Amino acid sequence: MTQVTHNFNFVIYRVEDRIARITLNNPEKRNALSFPMRDEFVQALKLAESDDSVSLVLIDGAGSSFCSGYDLSPRDPKYTKNGWVSSEHFDNWTDQFARSCARDWLTIWDLMKPVVAMVHGHCVAGGTEIMSMVDICFVADDARIGYPPMRGMTTPDTLYFPWKMSMARAKYLQLTGNSVTGKEAAEMGWVAKSFPAESLYEDVMRELRPMSKIAPDLLSANKQSLNQAYEIMGFKTAISMGWQWHLMSGHVRPGAKEFGEKMSEGGLRNALDWRDGAFREEGFV
Repeated sequence: MTQVTHNFNFVIYRVEDRIARITLNNPEKRNALSFPMRDEFVQALKLAESDDSVSLVLIDGAGSSFCSGYDLSPRDPKYTKNGWVSSEHFDNWTDQFARSCARDWLTIWDLMKPVVAMVHGHCVAGGTEIMSMVDICFVADDARIGYPPMRGMTTPDTLYFPWKMSMARAKYLQLTGNSVTGKEAAEMGWVAKSFPAESLYEDVMRELRPMSKIAPDLLSANKQSLNQAYEIMGFKTAISMGWQWHLMSGHVRPGAKEFGEKMSEGGLRNALDWRDGAFREEGFV
């Protein structure tokens, strides 16, 4: 029987059979990552970490897609993002947005319990950051996964590409911003496995049911020992310093304002056509 252990506005949190399931829950916007959603997501992760009835965490998305990326709509000026350092000393050179993204997703990395993602539909930009920071990721064969903003806006907020796939694949995807299917992501080692969309939930639960029976302390020891090896190789330092490239690419480089200018001229669709048009003409997503 499902036990609802906490009420949130933008995520659904429930525990069943030692699995805490956190669902991004704003399907009308394809689960675009607003500040409130991100803060609730981090709270839910920490809630699962402190619950002794939970062995592992499963993340998924409500509606037709896992996540459409960061919410680009105007933010509520009254909302203070958790971890955001607003100060005249830092505002114009530290890129608080990118720093806050890396900080949020490193919560997944640092969590004492394994975090698994179940990805379907579209998984774009910030959604791929969540997907790439979990411990295990399962995706639908027909999911569309990519980071198109790199074509005309900024570098990623969270620089995961070099750590998730071969150098050849990382350079191809980060330099083009092209998307791949879930099946292709599995073949290149970006994710653990892909399954047919119609059986995704059943196949993922088949993987998680026996895993949830492993002692939580042993799961944690195995996760932390793996993480330590990657941290020795520089993973955490590279992720934490990604805001510098995000700042330079989004504010300092000569063409940094072009996307915003196109959006001011003709709206978001005009800006997206400017950014993605040449790739669409050649058949890329």
